[in-house]
Amino acid sequence: MRLVHLADLHLGFRQYQRLTPTGINQREADVAATMQRAVAQIIERAPDLIVIGGDIFHTVRPSNPAILHAYRAFMQLRAQLPATPIVMVAGNHDAPRTAETGCILRLFREIGVHVADARAELFTFAAQSLAVLAVPDVPGMVRPALLPPAGFEHRVLLLHGEVAGLLPAHAAAADRAAIEIQPHELHADQWSYVALGHYHVYRQVAPGAFYSGSIDYTSSNPWGELREEREQRVPGKGFIEHDLVTGAHRFHPVAPSRPLLDLEPIDASGMSAADLDGAIRARVDSAAGGIDERVVRVTVRNVARHVVRALDHAALREYRKRAMHFHLDTRRPEPLARGQGGGSGASRRATLPEIVAERLRERALPAGVDRDQLVALGLRYLQQAEDAAVAAMPVLES
Repeated sequence: MRLVHLADLHLGFRQYQRLTPTGINQREADVAATMQRAVAQIIERAPDLIVIGGDIFHTVRPSNPAILHAYRAFMQLRAQLPATPIVMVAGNHDAPRTAETGCILRLFREIGVHVADARAELFTFAAQSLAVLAVPDVPGMVRPALLPPAGFEHRVLLLHGEVAGLLPAHAAAADRAAIEIQPHELHADQWSYVALGHYHVYRQVAPGAFYSGSIDYTSSNPWGELREEREQRVPGKGFIEHDLVTGAHRFHPVAPSRPLLDLEPIDASGMSAADLDGAIRARVDSAAGGIDERVVRVTVRNVARHVVRALDHAALREYRKRAMHFHLDTRRPEPLARGQGGGSGASRRATLPEIVAERLRERALPAGVDRDQLVALGLRYLQQAEDAAVAAMPVLES
């Protein structure tokens, strides 16, 4: 009894100003193409159940092309896998803020998709001895106790929401879900499987309970996602295949339509504008696979404003022309740390991570707390918060 679990499709997601020859935002077209690849892979797997954990669309009122892409994708699943139930819930991006506004996901009921968009619903499939409790992310909804019904061999909880305390700062701060749930409220040990949506990186939250992550980079901070995927050794975006009988579990990567490239950061301490121009050029020239038609970021730390103003902007325009999007992320030096200024004012400026690490090393700790692990965790949270703050800043296009 194999299910496929995917979530956070964000069809209709738009970013940057590049258009396709037909006038569609390029990133919107990219995400639609990624969805088509995911559908092809799911059909190849031929699961017994498909569950979709919300945020099917990026906005409550998606564009006509986004609706058409979604309709074609789900029609293809219905046509190729006619005996496979499809169950979806509304996410916080799908759910209207007012009761008078209908949810676009109801459209898919017309082609046989089971949709929970306004309240929690229990869908049962007697032939498979299967029950799916589907809980959407709706403001003001009274959430039922997340306990499985009796009388079914296979019991699946499908939920869009934020499991409290498990999301990193860059994800929790950027896109708050209406539903927040404590881990113990999932009762994960009583379900055959718990399928979660909202968080965009594949992650296990309890035995048998998983976020599948998104299928493409559609959050406000994809760079934070890339960093976390590297740290957790997650092979990018994709969907989950899980056997409810044997417990066999596999994450299937889906190749993104538009690769993201986060080039090695540059420490510009002591650099002139010409030095920094050369360092940026070296990063671009050595980028694996090149920067052409990719989404690219170069982070430059400890760089003064006057150096940024004096950079070779013709070269930057060249990079922006070659890449689908090129973001030069410049960050000024941190203020002087207390006690490091001296009398001459020539001491090196301590970075914020250095200050945080110093404070954590000085802090009195309870017995049994590993200081090195605490410092490492603190620095990781600091980096995630910095990524979230940078992602929230407007990007100025030249």
